[in-house]
Amino acid sequence: MPRRGSCSSAGVDRNAIERDRRLHTKELFSRLAFLLPSLAAKRSATEMLDQAITHVKHLGERVEMLKQKKQLLQGSSSTNQDRIRGIGDHMMDGSCSTVLTVRDVGSMLEVCVKSGSNNTFTLNQLIQVLEEEAAQVVAVSYSSVRGMIFYTIKAKAISPRIGIETSTVHERLKELIF
Repeated sequence: MPRRGSCSSAGVDRNAIERDRRLHTKELFSRLAFLLPSLAAKRSATEMLDQAITHVKHLGERVEMLKQKKQLLQGSSSTNQDRIRGIGDHMMDGSCSTVLTVRDVGSMLEVCVKSGSNNTFTLNQLIQVLEEEAAQVVAVSYSSVRGMIFYTIKAKAISPRIGIETSTVHERLKELIF
C-alpha cells in the first residue's frame, strides 16, 4: 500500500510541474502577442511565432536600411565620403536595380518598392494592382533620395474573412515592375 501512495504523490508532482509549465508558456505567448503589431483576433501559437519571425526579420532589414541611410547622410570619413559619392553617382544614373518586398503583417499588407528614377511604373499603378486584389490602401509614403524612389504602401483586406493573397499580389506587382 505505501507504494501506491508514493506513486500517486509523484503523479501529483508531475501534474503540478506540467500545469506550471503550461501557465508559464501561456504567459510568454501573451507577452509575445502584446509585442507584435496589429494582432487582430486570437491566433494559434504557430501563427503567432510565424508573425514574430517575420516581424523580427522586417525589423532587421529596417535597421540595415536605416544604417545605410545614416551613412549616406553623415559621410563622416573621407573613405566613407568617397564610397557614398560612388553610391550616390550609381543611384543618380538610375542604374540601381529595383527591389520589391511584400509582407503580410497581421491583418495588413505592406508593399515596399525601391527604384531608380527611370522606373516604368507609377504609384497609381501599384495602388491599382492592390485594389484589384481586394486590398484597401490605408497609408502611402513616398520619398526620393539621390535619384532613388522609395514607396511604402500599407493596405488591408476589404473583406477580412476573405483576406489578401500575398503571393498573388507579389506576382502581379513583379509583372508590373519588372
